[in-house]
Amino acid sequence: MFPALETEVKQESLPDPYEDFMYHHLQYYGYFKGHRGSLPTSATHQHVWKNNPRYLLSGSFGERQGMVPDPLQKEKLLWPTCISSPVHRQIEAVSRDSLMLSSPLLKSRQLLHDEFGEVSPCLREPRDLFTFFSSSGPLQAPRWPIECEVIKENLHHIEWVPPQPEYFYQPTGNEKLPEIVGEEKGTVVFQLDSVPTGGSYFTSSRVGGKRGIIKELAVTLQGPEDKTLLFESRFESGNLQKAVRVDTYEYELTLRTDLYTNKHTQWFYFRVQNTRKDATYRFTIVNLLKPKSLYTIGMKPLMYSQLDAKTHNIGWRREGNEIRYYKNNRDDGQQAFYCLTWTIQFPHDQDTCFFAHFYPYTYTDLQCYLLSVANNPVQSRFCKLRTLCRSLAGNTVYLLTITNPSRTPQEAAAKKAVVLSARVHPGESNGSWIMKGFLDFILSNSPDAQLLRDIFVFKVVPMLNPDGVIVGNYRCSLAGRDLNRHYKTILKESFPCIWYTRNMIKRLLEEREVLLYCDFHGHSRKNNIFLYGCNNNDRKYWLHERVFPLMLSKNAPDKFSFHSCNFKVQKCKEGTGRVVMWRMGILNSYTMESTFGGSTLGNKRDTHFTTEDLKSLGYHVCDTLLDFCDPDRTKFMQCLTELKELLQQEIHKKFNELGQDMDLEGSWSDICLSDIESSTSGSDSSLSDGLPVHLLNVADELNQKKKMYKKKKKKLLQTRKQRNEQYQKNNWMQELKLTEDALSFQERAGFASSTLQKQPTFFRNSENASSSAMRNEKPRLNESRLHGRDKGTSLDPSKMPSLILTKNKERMQV
Repeated sequence: MFPALETEVKQESLPDPYEDFMYHHLQYYGYFKGHRGSLPTSATHQHVWKNNPRYLLSGSFGERQGMVPDPLQKEKLLWPTCISSPVHRQIEAVSRDSLMLSSPLLKSRQLLHDEFGEVSPCLREPRDLFTFFSSSGPLQAPRWPIECEVIKENLHHIEWVPPQPEYFYQPTGNEKLPEIVGEEKGTVVFQLDSVPTGGSYFTSSRVGGKRGIIKELAVTLQGPEDKTLLFESRFESGNLQKAVRVDTYEYELTLRTDLYTNKHTQWFYFRVQNTRKDATYRFTIVNLLKPKSLYTIGMKPLMYSQLDAKTHNIGWRREGNEIRYYKNNRDDGQQAFYCLTWTIQFPHDQDTCFFAHFYPYTYTDLQCYLLSVANNPVQSRFCKLRTLCRSLAGNTVYLLTITNPSRTPQEAAAKKAVVLSARVHPGESNGSWIMKGFLDFILSNSPDAQLLRDIFVFKVVPMLNPDGVIVGNYRCSLAGRDLNRHYKTILKESFPCIWYTRNMIKRLLEEREVLLYCDFHGHSRKNNIFLYGCNNNDRKYWLHERVFPLMLSKNAPDKFSFHSCNFKVQKCKEGTGRVVMWRMGILNSYTMESTFGGSTLGNKRDTHFTTEDLKSLGYHVCDTLLDFCDPDRTKFMQCLTELKELLQQEIHKKFNELGQDMDLEGSWSDICLSDIESSTSGSDSSLSDGLPVHLLNVADELNQKKKMYKKKKKKLLQTRKQRNEQYQKNNWMQELKLTEDALSFQERAGFASSTLQKQPTFFRNSENASSSAMRNEKPRLNESRLHGRDKGTSLDPSKMPSLILTKNKERMQV
């Protein structure tokens, strides 16, 4: 199997105690099928790996070949990406000179080096924490639920910024409202089978989804003159379920609901083929669920032409006429549906085109981006890529730690943290574009980016819900629930992405202060970009949570609207990321909402946002962080003053609406801010559906175990008396040990051993005779130690054995 290895092995005869084990192990898993002699011994394998370039790691992460390369060689290639060159030379010297590392029979090389060059033997981090990217091999293939059919084509869209602003659609008032006729009067030209809905739940996944041959779901064309469009959505983030042809160029479309639910239809992404250039097509989506939409105030759908991308380098663009959003006229006694209709003219004959609610950003797009970072020799030095956890379907949830190496431990400990995340709602791809802009800037060589990496530790989870992104959900994970309502969950196996995120932040808070938490979202009913935060009731930090949003609005005045921000904490939002992190102690905890539409502000007024606009917000977050943390507090104090004036105006406005007069001098700052602000009911937030039925029993059992554990723990020390008795008992045992040690020393020095024989009897008698006296004495002794009141022998550890021995002798004589 490995000719080069066989040659090396023949030259060595040193026996290897691991040879038999490795032979059976590799053969069992199908990695090794040669003869026993072809397996390298430990005496030679290090030499072979060092001299065989085929098996060396490339870039920052290694390729998984037939065998795993030597761990030491791998570490030598990993270390230079994250530590300074002097430290690297020191590590190499230790590696060469260490007998432990050069031992031919030692399989585990556990000498790890921190960024300060200190050597400490300890266990290496589990390999699952690292994501092994390969510059030449394929990326980790997405895992799909086994019910989902997936086409084998790899889709790719180019990035492109329109040269001219894309203005909102201006309604004429003559837009047609098509009557929904359905498949009774039309012809089904595309329909997904066996789509899991609310009555089922996720069971298992595999790469490529459903086994077997992929069915041809689109109709078969009858000839070159057949003008029927061919639909497809069985690819990453696609979600069209059915297409009905109701006229030559008119189609009714039904979106697939989020998997294992019967709702959440807003996001759409699908493909059409067999287009005609001169015809006007009409598409009507018939099962949208929201009564209000940005389509009613000028938002246009997105279209992508493969021929335009190939020949003219044109990507996604806003297209459509006669756009209307209206209530479905079909009344079947169930939940009301809403329709979106628009007309389109395709730019080419026989083209392949895509339509989407917003610019798609898939799991594969993220992996390609992270691969470029991992293989960048500069960026990989200060950006560590780890696996936070595996999703329900087994897809990797990535965690990036971004910071410059510190020169001293004190400097490292002084850094504050910033936590950013995106795509907890998979259909809100806006968040991924803002995240991409942030990463582009923070990983750049800009002086501001370097300064931010010097003073902060950035923890970034770029895609919280990869399963939902892969299957084309709008809001839910494969648990069939909105993850942004379950940040308090105890069900680690059912909601792993947010469970591990919350615990990561909890551990981070134990290490250092977290200055900012922000989760990137999208919004389908309001234009512009804005933040939701949490009111702080501590008057010491009054209005401080509003300073960062106000600064951001000044840095991005044509995109960010401070007046759209809201800081009211509603009961239905208690399970959201921003509220849970706020209650964990992060003062500046936000949800960033970016519109699917565009801006109503400044120079960008009445225009759609492009991907470049959203990426610029990532830069403005960094810019605002520098303003927020400026040692010169002038900007901060100016913002606080402005916030107080704005709040006074809001209070006046509120009382005027109520028809009341109030003298606000002196007492206005005592008014509860929650009474002034309206709720965030205008947001896209959904109410929690609670746990799925199949998880209710699991949650109940875990809660019962938790209560029992707490109850059992409390029973041990219920009262102050019991705590004192427990403390006294522990001190008696400690004194007994010290006394025995002291007496043993005396016995060795020539003293009589009778004292040792009497001591246990004394201990039993004294415990019964003077227990009440000791109960009072010991707490006082402990108190004096804690507060340092007694400066005598009781505080000198070296004199404690003799002191206790003297006391015991006195008691024995009595």
